[in-house]
Amino acid sequence: MGEMRYLKAVNQALKDAMRDDPTVFLIGEDIGAAGGSFKATRDLLDIYGPERVYDAPIAEAAITGIAVGAALTNMRPVAEIMFMDFITLSMDMLVNQAAKARSMFGGQGSVPMVLRTPHGGGLNAGPQHSQCLEAWLAHVPGLKVVCPSNPAEAYSLLRAAIDDPDPVIVVENKALYAMKGEVPETPERVEIGKARIARPGEDATVVAYGAAVGLAEAAADVMAAEGVEVEVIDLRSIQPWDEACVLESLSRTHNLVVVHEAVEAFGVGAEIAARMADIGFDELDGPIIRVGAPFAPSPFGKTLEEAYRPNADRIVTALRRTLA
Repeated sequence: MGEMRYLKAVNQALKDAMRDDPTVFLIGEDIGAAGGSFKATRDLLDIYGPERVYDAPIAEAAITGIAVGAALTNMRPVAEIMFMDFITLSMDMLVNQAAKARSMFGGQGSVPMVLRTPHGGGLNAGPQHSQCLEAWLAHVPGLKVVCPSNPAEAYSLLRAAIDDPDPVIVVENKALYAMKGEVPETPERVEIGKARIARPGEDATVVAYGAAVGLAEAAADVMAAEGVEVEVIDLRSIQPWDEACVLESLSRTHNLVVVHEAVEAFGVGAEIAARMADIGFDELDGPIIRVGAPFAPSPFGKTLEEAYRPNADRIVTALRRTLA
């Protein structure tokens, strides 16, 4: 497909999935004629019509409830929640209905739905439009959660999510929407739950997902100039996460840093750190360090938001600390 922006890769994945499977339809606020608040669904109404690109009212609970119901009748809905902050209004349908259906029906029913939503800062959108709430969803048995780090991953993970028989939350970092990258003519079909080695190394491991992967790679460049080779793992999937890949890397590098934009406390990094401290304890040469946002709402101001969000310098500091 060549070089394209992250946002275009999302659009292309939706377009191709709708072409390949007539049961796929879209529902969300302003996703039709307006093309979505970030234009991820641009032109899809013109191609597939209002029966498959449904402009919903401002009612996140209803959007998610319609998606759950449609999925239970063998449709494959892709719902969009405009900002991840608003997923709070969808939690009953996600947590108590979509996530529980397979178990409650004794494995005889499934909910093949996708919920797309952008998270993260970088746009100075303030505390009610910048949150990273993926740890909430990863905590719920029955939900899968993925977070792409570049355009190729955005395409492949969204296609995998739409094909999955269970509910999948696709979290897109809105600061990445303008990012350009190569998307293969025949994109890789990835498996949810499998990480990738974004950069090989032998001295320390950094585990990241979404926008944090680029920060980790920038930090690895700094450390390489000092003679330290850092392995960067793009987690891709937060739930389930690739425990085996992380442990294998740790067994070679013996040092571990976990990075995410979400608040550090009680986050995805805490789960990874706890698990590796358990099954990988004998491999550790230093402390497992987490890098995340402080325990505070995301600020509006540009300079304050820059100080709030994790960056490459903080990852470098964490690497030096564990290597010491």
